[in-house]
Formats: sequence, structure tokens, C-alpha cells
Amino acid sequence: MHAPNRRATAVGAAALLLATAAVAAVPSSASAANILTNPGFETGTLSGWSCSGGLGSVVSTPVHGGSKALAGAASASDNAKCVQTVAVQPNTTYSLSSWVRGNYVYLGVTGGASTWTPAAADWKQLTVSFTTGASQTSAEVYLNGWFGQGTYYADDISLDGPGGGTPDTQAPTAPTGLAATATAATQVSLSWGASSDNVGVTGYDVYRNGTLATTVTGTTATVTGLTASTAYTFTVKAHDAAGNASAASNSLSVTTPSGGDQQAPTAPTGLVATATAATQVSLSWGASSDNVGVTAYDVYRNGTLATSVTGTAATVTGLTASTAYTFTVKARDAAGNASAASNALAVTTPPTTTPSGFKQAAPYLYNGWGNPPAATTVMNATGVKWFTLAFVLAQNGCNPAWDSQRPLLGGVDQQTINAVRAAGGDVVPSFGGWSGNKLGPNCADATALAGAYQKVIDAYNLKAIDIDIENTDEFENYTVQDRILNALKIVKQKNPGIRTIVTFGTSTSGPTAPGNRLIEQSKALGADIDVFTIMPFDFGNASTDMYAATVSAATGLKNKLKSVYGWDDATAYAHLGISGMNGLSDTNETTTVANWTAIRDWANTNHIARLAFWSVNRDRGCAGGGLQETCSGIAQSDWQFSSITAGFTG
Repeated sequence: MHAPNRRATAVGAAALLLATAAVAAVPSSASAANILTNPGFETGTLSGWSCSGGLGSVVSTPVHGGSKALAGAASASDNAKCVQTVAVQPNTTYSLSSWVRGNYVYLGVTGGASTWTPAAADWKQLTVSFTTGASQTSAEVYLNGWFGQGTYYADDISLDGPGGGTPDTQAPTAPTGLAATATAATQVSLSWGASSDNVGVTGYDVYRNGTLATTVTGTTATVTGLTASTAYTFTVKAHDAAGNASAASNSLSVTTPSGGDQQAPTAPTGLVATATAATQVSLSWGASSDNVGVTAYDVYRNGTLATSVTGTAATVTGLTASTAYTFTVKARDAAGNASAASNALAVTTPPTTTPSGFKQAAPYLYNGWGNPPAATTVMNATGVKWFTLAFVLAQNGCNPAWDSQRPLLGGVDQQTINAVRAAGGDVVPSFGGWSGNKLGPNCADATALAGAYQKVIDAYNLKAIDIDIENTDEFENYTVQDRILNALKIVKQKNPGIRTIVTFGTSTSGPTAPGNRLIEQSKALGADIDVFTIMPFDFGNASTDMYAATVSAATGLKNKLKSVYGWDDATAYAHLGISGMNGLSDTNETTTVANWTAIRDWANTNHIARLAFWSVNRDRGCAGGGLQETCSGIAQSDWQFSSITAGFTG
């Protein structure tokens, strides 16, 4: 969870500066016209706004103007962030303002400028301006409180400037070639040719007898809940983000087969384990036979369905190390008849071991911001060997590029990687961050996202990748959260031995609601994440004891990992990382040299997996200098935090 400096200053401000620099003309000024929907909440609803955790509401008191205002009930695990996306014009300066009350109230535009007040006992106006990029057509404005700081209020919010261009009214082309790929008594599987759109297709609506049956993002779907020996007519329509729907595809008539088949398949034979790991078991068995045909095999773990496959092999993921399981398999035919169970197979998963050489002391280095030092200079001065290299973002859709603009090969980032490796070190590229155009929301599905990750893995022959998952577009967007986890699962399957790291914000007591869900889903989806790294800063109180808060947050993460995965303390710590912020944080907390030394020592004592900080760019002294891109804001020697971090051994 980051306020402006670590991620918004690093990526957002850099992105805005780069976008501005790319345009020769002076940005136009916005004329005074509020383009927000429901800016004073006088509708009595949250129309036009979306608030995290369901924590936003409209109240009649206190109000600044009119009769209504917004109340955001920030909790210990949710900052009650309320957002609205508006259409804007490229290369244009806008002014955003709001009247607010409460402690630690933030106002800003995602990926751009922001402002905040630590305390407003009465109404106070916050104002910030920003300039859109050369091709920017939308902007997300937000208000939020801070964790554990209570309810904030906002009213009379204004975004002054010209609205966006002509709304998208062009519908996608109709899907083609609708066909049935499989038909059973109670379900039909369909496929069709993809539609095209001037902006982009976001989904397909599948209709059964003229009624919407399901919506999918790909070009296949299975419609269930049908009746045997019944005729159905199917069509498909594409839709885009603006809600434009295409004409219907060709009409497909399908009659489900009779449900009269009551003969079950024979039981699978010879169930064995072909591979066993701490969190997964691979199985194989002999094929069953059936009077009509076997359509699937259901694999049971301790009597509960774990997965279904069409072949005679499966991998059951999401298991716990050093745990006994019993597996059986049943065959199933198109009519739903299930066989008797196969032989029961008892398997005990081996203990988790932290990979040798994967104890990472890896501070962030960002080549696109803040007068970055030469990596080898820092290595020679401190002994640090690993760097977390920021940030891989999206370019022209689902294509990875450094900062959305620098190429993977041939540029300064590859030069840095080559130099670090020549000096005996290595790097972990970091995908994402607080702001910028990220791959998670831009890639259509987990397969496409895994393909983008793979391009970077292949470009540098990587040992590990870091997914810095933050903000409403990835961390708090559960569809994207699942897409990232499923993509990392694919990456692990295709790259034996690679290590995956997810890095995310935290409260002082441990993961927030999105963080807890991320951990739970990583187990449920079998993502096999190696290291869960928290960022224990930006808690919102300048007087926070950063050593105590970091230890408290890390302990909360350890306990969550134990609860979800069934690990003991040592195993949970071996999957835990800390990524701090050296010197002053965005909310003026101070992590001193002594604090960071104590955090490092605690990390070694508890044998955690990873220690990092934001950032080497700031690892220089400037006591009293405030929050800076090129220094820490406190008294220190050059590269002192890097030197302390190099002493992390796990």
C-alpha cells in the first residue's frame, strides 16, 4: 500500500514526465467545467463512484455543500478507496479538488499526482493538478483514508477540464463459425471465431433459446444445466468495454442426447504417483471402458473432488508439505454415470525446503528514475549481489517493456543486468508497481500474461521474478489478482526451478483484506508462490516505530501463511520477505539506519527468505531534505542501507 513516493513517484510521476516529454507542444489548459459524475453526492447514492470493501456511503451530516456528502469508513484492513473513471483529452492539464474532513485523507489521480492532509477537524479543500499523456483518453480519480484512521468525509469534488472525445459507439463484429465441440445429456460445449472491435472486445455473451446463459472472455464456453433429449438453439454476441454488443453469430441447433444410458464405466486401475513434491502430487492410472464412452476422470483427495481431467494423468496442486493424503479416481461417461473408485493410493508429501542460494538480499534499483547509480558501484562498495530491477510494464497491450517504453534487449536495463552478472551477481525483474500501464490488466487471460512473463524470462535466462502487485487495478481487482496467480502457476510449470515472488502492501498487523485473499487464492489455485513479500511502510503516521511495525506486520504475515498452508513457524518464515523504504516514507515515517539494521538482524534470526528496500536510487544522505527521489531524507552515508542489506543471510 503506497502513497506517492515509492510507486507513484517512481512509476507514475516518471510516466507522466515521459508522456509529457514526448509531446513537443505545450499542454493545453483545461477550461473550468466539472466533468465528474455525482460530484456532490446529491443523488443520495454512490452513482458514478466505486468504493473498496463496500465501505463508502452517502451521509446527510457532515456536509460541505448541499445536503449530502461521501463517508469512507476506513478500517484496519481497508483504506475505503473511492474511485471514478472519467473520459479526458490527451495532452491537457486538469485541476482536481475536493473538500475533505478526517485523518489522513488522500486525493489524487491513479498513476499521477496526489495530495493529502494528515488531519482536518473541519472541512479543508485539497487541490492537485495533472497533465494527461499524449494518447491518454481516461483518468481514474480517487479519494481514500488510511488504515485504522477512522471515517473520512468528502464533498463538492471537482475535476475541471474538457471531457473526453466522442464516446465509443462502434459495436464489435459478429462472432463466426459457432459450432458444438462436445454434446452430453446435460451440457453442450461451444466454440466460435473471435470478433474484432475498434477498441477491443472484452467478452462474449452466449444465448440459449434467446436467453443469456453465460458470459466468457475467450472463444469457448460450456453451457450446463440442460435436459436430455431436448432441442436448443445457441447464438453468441461479442461486447466491448463501452457496452456495445455485436450482431448475433450464426444460429446453432443442438439436441442433447438421451439420458437413457445408465451403465457406468469400469473402475480405473493401477493408480500410482509419478511425481511428488511438497505442494503437489502427479498421478496416473489405467483407462476405464464404457458401453458408450468415458468422457472424464474425477480425482479425489481424501474423499473430496480435487480435479477432473479427460486423460489418464493429473497433477493435484495446493497440497501441504509433510502431509499424508489418500487419492482415488472414478471414471465418468456422458450421461453422468460414475464408476467405482480405483485402488486407494496413500501419499505423504515431502517437507518444504528453501532453495539453496535463494536467500535474497535484493534492494530495488530503478533505471528510469532518480539519478540511478551504476549497479557495480554499489556492489563494489557494499557487497550486495542481487538487485530487484524495476519495473516491467505493458507496451501496446500485453507486451512487456521496461517502464512501458524501454526495450527488453539492447538498452540500459540489459546493460545493467550484464554488468551485475559479470560482477558475480544477479537480478530479479519486478513486474508492476504502484502505477503505470501494467501487464495484469492488459493481458486478456492467464495464458497471455504468462506469455508476457515468459518473454522476460527468456530474454535474460532468469532464476526468479518479482510481481509487485498494488493498487486498484491489480491488488484490489480480484479478477486480475487471480489472473496473475494463474499466470505464475503456468510459469512454474514451464520453467522448472524458477522462483516466484509476490510483493504487496500491508497493515501494521499483517496483510490487509486483498493480501489475505491473495494468499488464500495462491493456495486454492495451486500457484506455488515461493516468497510472499510485504512492504511495511506508509502506515499513515509519521511517529510510527518502523522496527516494531515491521516486525508486527511480518509476524502477521507469518501467521497467515501458517493458517492457510498448515506450515510451522520455520516453514512460514522461509516463504516470507520484507521490502522496506529507506529513510523517509511517503507519509513521513522514518526508517533510520539503526531501524534497518535491527530489521535485518530480526530477518536473519527468523531465517526469512528475502530482504529488499525502495530504493538504491535513494540510498544517499540528505538530512532535512524531505521526501526525495535521489536521497533518503535522513543523515546517512552513501549506500549505507545497501551495505546493511548485504548482511542479510537468512
